[in-house]
Amino acid sequence: KKCKTFEPQHISRTLWSYATVGYPSPKLFDVAAGEALRRINTFKSQAISNTVWSYAKVGRPSPELFDAAAAEAIKKLNTFTSQELSNMLWSYATADHPSPDLFDAAAGEVMKKLKTFNSQDISKTLWAYAKMTHPSPELFEAAAKE
Repeated sequence: KKCKTFEPQHISRTLWSYATVGYPSPKLFDVAAGEALRRINTFKSQAISNTVWSYAKVGRPSPELFDAAAAEAIKKLNTFTSQELSNMLWSYATADHPSPDLFDAAAGEVMKKLKTFNSQDISKTLWAYAKMTHPSPELFEAAAKE
């Protein structure tokens, strides 16, 4: 009931908490998807990343949410940290949810921020591109130089 009163950060943090302990709560995830869809334009980068990560982690498909989150993320890519970028890309690959526009746009942002990526962020990002069979030769070349 209270989900409608949650700020975007609270929605994403609640979903993250459920996913982290491995409790998929179908009703909660369905209600949260509706709320997130309704207000996705107010989600900041961390909330976008944590939200899609949560659905991927518990294996709960939400194609409409993933599409809306991708569109919003593209507008805000320059605000994403390396961890948020890698977690978001991992989420799309884990959920097996193609988003070519997101992956195309994210490649440029990843290359700009590559020096801030740790080894886990780099490996998760490259894995996501490989899993989705989304070629990005420039990204792979840049990562090879790091």
